[in-house]
Parts: sequence; structure tokens; C-alpha cells
Amino acid sequence: MDSQRWVVKLVVVAAAVALLLLPTAPPGGARREPDVKNNGQTFVFNYTLAKAVVEYASAVYMTDLTALYTWTCSRCNDLIRGFEMTCIIVDVQNCLQAFVGVDHNTNAIIVSIRGTQENSVQNWIKDILWKQVDFDYPNMPNAKVHIGFYSSYNNTLLRPVITNAVHKARKLHGNMGIIVTGHSMGGAIASFCALDLAIRFGSNSVHLMSFGQPRVGNAAFASYFAKYVPNTIRMTHECDIVPHLPPYFFFLPQLTYRHFPREVWEHEVDGTTIFQVCDGSGEDPNCCRSVSVLSWSASDHLTYMGVEIAADDWSTCRIVLGQSVEKLQMSLASNIVTSGHSVDVVIANDSLQVG
Repeated sequence: MDSQRWVVKLVVVAAAVALLLLPTAPPGGARREPDVKNNGQTFVFNYTLAKAVVEYASAVYMTDLTALYTWTCSRCNDLIRGFEMTCIIVDVQNCLQAFVGVDHNTNAIIVSIRGTQENSVQNWIKDILWKQVDFDYPNMPNAKVHIGFYSSYNNTLLRPVITNAVHKARKLHGNMGIIVTGHSMGGAIASFCALDLAIRFGSNSVHLMSFGQPRVGNAAFASYFAKYVPNTIRMTHECDIVPHLPPYFFFLPQLTYRHFPREVWEHEVDGTTIFQVCDGSGEDPNCCRSVSVLSWSASDHLTYMGVEIAADDWSTCRIVLGQSVEKLQMSLASNIVTSGHSVDVVIANDSLQVG
């Protein structure tokens, strides 16, 4: 069995949900140029911009912080080669990593937040499934959100450091737009980041583009989010299981988790890659929700727009981050690292144990 090719099945039986893993066939042959299918929607999907943003969502997974600092990592090229790093954030205890910088090609501040660093996608999928929508979001009556995703942004150093880094970048470069991105759990955290920045800097200034993110709140929250962060694209890919979690039940639309708009579904039709712009409901039945439960796949979660978007080291999170932090600190102390401009490095590693 090819350990890198497997499918996660989710079967809902009464109140129980079981995950079954099966191998998947390797992807098909060469891809043709992608098409954008709008289905009459006025929403515009910019493929070139999305291709650049997915590279940022991929780069933040790199564990070599020194290479990120100098922007010389193996994923720090192509459309994002000229990126100017201004801040790297690492929280070893909470297994969080993010960076902020300026993309002069798009004239935008980029905020990229990394997704899970667990040993397997299966493990954290099981965790996300059973957590409840049990947190009242401030100033949004009846809105409830996933406590884990909310806390990962609002109750860690991510919120104050990212806010400060964005403020400094705008002060230096002018009031340029802000693009927030993340994949998987990083996309969920990025949602709360985008909301926070939109409230601080204005809805027209902030764009969110996430990849393979799970649902983060109930219907009331989705409605508020669409109002405050209208410039949002949630990319989904083929049969990726994660956007289907936590579950949405159409017969309980006000009580369960619900996606906010706007989804763009990447999938193949007769060998041609299609980017389908979905409706404004957040739960378009003709997009990724049209995929059968028995076809849900974890392998589709690890690649978006042809870009590998997963951790480059599947070791235990704290060990990986801890080793990377120590390497960067030694490089900075010995003046090995030179980037040509000032980069803020913010690290929380009080409970670090490397072994």
C-alpha cells in the first residue's frame, strides 16, 4: 500500500462518525491549462494572483527558519521570488508559525499562517470532528466559532505580532492592501486574522485567500464574516476531505458549522482543470459539496493548483520548530544571516524541549 496515497472515508451513522482510510490511485496524466467557470457569477477569480498566494501558503510550511529569513528556501521562488520578509513569528509551545512581508509585484502586504504540523492528517481530522461550536464571538450576537481555531489566533502571540507587523509595513510602504492566507488549519486561523485586520484597517483593505480550510463557525458567524471580509476566496480541491469538516447538516442549517463564501472549487472535468466559482451561499451544492462522502480524500488536501502545500518535515512539531529556532538564533548571533533589510523575529519557546 502506498502510504502517501490514501482516502479518508467519513460515514455518519446516527450520532457516530467513523473515519476509514483506503489507498487512492495516483493522479492522472499531464494537466491542460485551467479554465475558470463562473456559472453566471459576477465574482471575479484572478488565477494568476491565486497562483502566487498559494506559493506563500506553501512557503510558510518550510521548517528552515534561516532560509525563510533570507527568503532562499526551496519554495521561496517562482512568482514570489521578490518578496520582502519583514517579520517571522514562531510559537513553539502552540506549534504555530507565520510570516509577514511585502509583495511589491502585487503591491500588497502578505500574511501567511502555517497549518498543522502533526504527524498525520488523520489525527487532527479526528480532533476537529468532535470539537463543538461553543464560543460567543465578540460583538456578533448568536455567532459561535470553533474554540481551537479562535484561540490559536486570538490567545497567542499571533494576533499582537501580526497586527504590529502589518501596521509597521503600512506606515513604511503606505496603505497598501493586505492579503491573508493559510492552508488547512492555517486557513482557519487566517480567517480570524483577516476578520481582525478588516475590523482594524477596513474591509476594503483586507483580502483572504485560504486553501483547504475547515469550517470555523455557525451560520450567524458566516453571515457576519461575509459582511466584514467580503474579499474572500476559499479554495477547495477535488475531493479534499478537510473543507467538509466539521460537518454541515442541511437539515440543521442554523445549528451546525457553515462555510462563509466565496468558494472556488478546483477539479478536473474530462482531463481539464476547472476553477469553478461557486455561489454566495458558502455551501454551494454544485461545488465541493457535490462530492460523495465515499470519495472524500486526504491526498487531495496536500496539493493545490499544482503546488505542494504541506510540511517538509513530519517530525513532532515542537522538535522541528525548536531545532529551527536554535539554528536561526545561532545564525543571527554569528552574523551568518544577512538579508539586506530589517526582519523582526518573534519567538515564544519558554517550554521548549528538544530531544
